[in-house]
Amino acid sequence: MRKIEHIGIAVKSLNESNLLFEKLFGKPPYKQEVVESEGVKTSFFMNGPNKIELLEATNLESPIAKFIEKKGEGIHHIAFDVEDIYKEINRLKDEGFVVLNEIPKKGADNKLVAFLHPKGTNGVLIELCQEIA
Repeated sequence: MRKIEHIGIAVKSLNESNLLFEKLFGKPPYKQEVVESEGVKTSFFMNGPNKIELLEATNLESPIAKFIEKKGEGIHHIAFDVEDIYKEINRLKDEGFVVLNEIPKKGADNKLVAFLHPKGTNGVLIELCQEIA
């Protein structure tokens, strides 16, 4: 893992949260996108070298809807940039981590993504991200 790629925050209303984070950072999101396969709408903010992803559920069955129902709004995941997501998945499986999707899928912001089960990472959902060439 090379660096923290972004921190994902689950929100009830992307519109309201966009306004809040625009005030916080002094600028609008640089990108908004829907990821149908995950049932989410996202907004991305840059603050210096750091990236924040806001996630709103687009349906009641999405992981974000379930997260908010259980825990409320807040930090949903920490994403790490990796050079080779397939190699990293295999390495982490060999280390005993539970990978939720062993075949990476297309995520937001032009990334291939895979997730580690939070039960094996002190309750934090970890996302692996590789830029799609």
